[in-house]
Parts: sequence; structure tokens; C-alpha cells
Amino acid sequence: MKTLKITLVTALLFLLTPLATTAQDMFYVHEDVVKPSKIKDYEGILQEFMALVNKHQLKDTKWLAVVTNNSHYLYASPIENMAELDKPSFVAKLIEKEGKEVISDLFNRMDKCYDTELNYILKYDEELSYMPDGTREAPTDKNYRKYHMLYVSPSNGDKVRKNMKAIKELFVSKGSKEHYRVYQSGFGTDGEYLMVSIAAKDEMDYARQSNENDELLGDEGKKVLGELMSNLLKYEVMLANIRPDLSYNSEK
Repeated sequence: MKTLKITLVTALLFLLTPLATTAQDMFYVHEDVVKPSKIKDYEGILQEFMALVNKHQLKDTKWLAVVTNNSHYLYASPIENMAELDKPSFVAKLIEKEGKEVISDLFNRMDKCYDTELNYILKYDEELSYMPDGTREAPTDKNYRKYHMLYVSPSNGDKVRKNMKAIKELFVSKGSKEHYRVYQSGFGTDGEYLMVSIAAKDEMDYARQSNENDELLGDEGKKVLGELMSNLLKYEVMLANIRPDLSYNSEK
């Protein structure tokens, strides 16, 4: 079994230079790039897997499932440090309860649904995030996500951080209602980037709050965003939805 399979996400969100992190600030992410023709099969297998996880109420296990609009399935779990990746995974517990053949069959069928899987680390950046209510958790009533991927070159990292701080300062001074969380790329990511995660109830709700925020920030907002864009190596947008039915939290 492969790493995620073995930890199926010891597993938004959204990265730059490594920072010192505290508990719950680092996330292990497993990503399956599912073939469009295999989405139905993949989801069916995931439902079988989730049924087993919920049946046995596995302890000390937590992951958040995110599905992008181009059929990337991401599973993110908080970790305290890299050493946690060496700990026995909950899959071993499932094998004890259900048998190796049952679990191996699930993963063997899942393997046929994609050709690419990725494993990497993301780190929450509190300094750059704009969360005036103080929470770090993903909002439970807003499952729509728009991820702004800000790719940088090593030489421009400091400039981009300065730009991001200026943007946050503007949001604070204007009392913006559009909150966002920022994640840094870490070990295993494809390139160096910041991922800015903005939550909304749905696409229409996102458009509404984005338009209101643009109007609030006005020309000042256009200026600071323009300065940020001028220092980026590449900019991409990723649309996604949180999937509560594919997520798990033993603490609840």
C-alpha cells in the first residue's frame, strides 16, 4: 500500500519559506488525481471505506476531505511534527478488525481510479492570515472554497510576504468581512507558494462577498493587489468544496 493508503491521510487550503510551527499548524496532505471516467467508482469505494471507519469509531484520527472542480481529492490531517508520519496509521487498526484481504481489496480497487497521487506538507501562516475572530478552524457552515495559489521564486519570497502583510493591514483598517487563511508550501509540494483559502456557502455567496470587499477596499485594494501580482512567479485559482461525508474526526 502506498503512503496515503497506509495513512489515508494521516492527512486548503493554500506554501512559502519554512516557518517555526506549533501544534495544529502543520498538515499532512494526501492528494488523489482521479480520472474523470472513474469518479463514480472512486466515490463508491470511498463510501465503503468511510462506512468501515465509522463502524469502528477509530480513535486519534482526523482528516478533512476537499474535492476540487477538476477531480483532485485532497485529505488533510493536522500533525505536530514530521516524526508523526512514522507512527502506525489507523489503516492497521482497520486491518485488525476487518482483515487484510478486505482492506487490501478496497485500496487495490481505488488504485485503478487514478494514475497520480501526491503527499506533501502545508503549514498555516497566522501572521499572513486575516481571521479577526481568532479562529483557525475551517468554518463548518461554509463548504465552498476558492484557493488563490501564489507561486514565488526563492529570490522574491520576502517581497511577497511584504505584499501580503500590506494586504492584511488594509483588510484590518477597512474592517473587511472577507476573512482568509494562508498556508505555506512545505516538504513535497510542487514549487514554492502561498495558498490563500477563502470560504463561502457557495459560488454565489463567494461572488457577493468578493464584490462587496472590492468595493470596500476601492483603489487602495487594487494598488496593493497589483503590487503583489507584480512579484509573483505564477498565479492560479483552484475551486473546491469541503466534503463532510468523506471527512472524519474522532474527537466529535
